[in-house]
Amino acid sequence: MSTVAMPGTAEHSWSADPYADALRAGRGPLFLRRSDGWLLPLEVERWCARADAVDREVLDRCEGAVLDVGCGPGRLVVELAARGRTALGIDVSSAAVAHTVGLGGPALLRSVFEPLPGEGRWGSALLVDGNLGIGGDPGALLERLTRLLAPGGLLIAETDPLDIDERASVRLVGVTGGTGGTGGTGGTGGAGSTGATGGTDGTGRPGDQGTCGTPFPWARLGTPALIRYARPLGWHTVAQWSAGGRCFLALRNRRTSSSAEPPKSTAVINSQRARKPSADRPVAAG
Repeated sequence: MSTVAMPGTAEHSWSADPYADALRAGRGPLFLRRSDGWLLPLEVERWCARADAVDREVLDRCEGAVLDVGCGPGRLVVELAARGRTALGIDVSSAAVAHTVGLGGPALLRSVFEPLPGEGRWGSALLVDGNLGIGGDPGALLERLTRLLAPGGLLIAETDPLDIDERASVRLVGVTGGTGGTGGTGGTGGAGSTGATGGTDGTGRPGDQGTCGTPFPWARLGTPALIRYARPLGWHTVAQWSAGGRCFLALRNRRTSSSAEPPKSTAVINSQRARKPSADRPVAAG
């Protein structure tokens, strides 16, 4: 499957200077930019803040050990750890992993498509802040999560407020000015939101960009699109809700087994957390 090669592309992109710089500063501006100049704003400030009420409601719904896919700077993993929950964040950005570990959250420099601790035993997985877009192939991502979760495991995904099913090649961009044009706005979420700008300088030309990462595949899905992808793969809807301008869908996989065990992850995660990840080489599985 072509998605196996995607993590390498994403790693270089999300480890690029615009993203790392924004995380270090704790603020944007930071955008995903399509080839036509359209810009999707990323909510770096919210990602770098503590988990808010909307986040905490999501975490309240989690079951068992929790895998946060694309954990970013780690607010959800840190909150789970503070609650005494077994959790692990994974991200292809070394800056994001370093930020998470620095706050006391367990995290690995790893793509979701690479080998992970506790495969087939995680109770819940999170895909929030637009991370349904990882790899640009929603079907492949859902198939991978089926293998990561325990039988009957729970996936909580944040979806776009609009009924959208889009795949595109994007770049991470730190925009320094010239974003006078505006596009449609249907929300103010993270990478999965519709709070986008047209990315023009008022003349129809893309605005002046600062640092810019390499292109990588991405996807944006509304709730109806996610259900369409998930149903044929054996997922069924558990809950659907919105809060704070953000939309969520909880899905459960139908895979069953009589021998499933919870991840023996506490020792594994703690030992791996002590290792120093490299931007070029993910931490080896424990």
